[in-house]
Parts: sequence; C-alpha cells; structure tokens
Amino acid sequence: MTQNFSRPALGGLVFFAGAICVGAYFIFAAVQGDYGVFRRAEIMVETRELETELRALEIEVSRMENLTRRLSDNYLDLDLLDERSRDMLGVIRTDEIVVR
Repeated sequence: MTQNFSRPALGGLVFFAGAICVGAYFIFAAVQGDYGVFRRAEIMVETRELETELRALEIEVSRMENLTRRLSDNYLDLDLLDERSRDMLGVIRTDEIVVR
C-alpha cells in the first residue's frame, strides 16, 4: 500500500501571488497615485480656494475699472480727482484738519 501524496503545484501558487501583488499595486495606485482618490480630494480643495481668490480679484478689478472710468476724459469725478491728487502730492488745504 503505497500512498502518493501530491503537493500543490508551485506554478499555481506563484500565479496567485503575482496576481495578488498586481492587484495590490493597482489598488494602491487608485488611492494614492497621481490620479488617485486622495489627489482628487486635494484638487477639489485647491479648486475651491482658487475660485474664492478669483472672486476677490474680480471684485478688485471691478473697483479699479470704476475708478478708472471716473477719472476718464468722458466722465470726470472732480471729488475723486481732488482726493487722488492731494493723496499723491501729500498736500492739504489750510482749512482742513489731519487726523492720524
């Protein structure tokens, strides 16, 4: 009575170990990689920050366009012109009081 014990095929174990390693690599890349889930979350946060900065810059541009229009040849705001010229030259009238 001879019993033959067969061992598992080494090729099958190597194949499954390789498949598990490749699968683990792709899962890691899907989560941590350049185009992974975490990078997408970082991009979304950065997008929100940049949109907020864009809105602030658009408001600033709008304000500057308004000031430029008010000092243009077609429409001249004398009060603004007086304010800006005295601010740039550093002069005041004799009847004014400077508060610092």
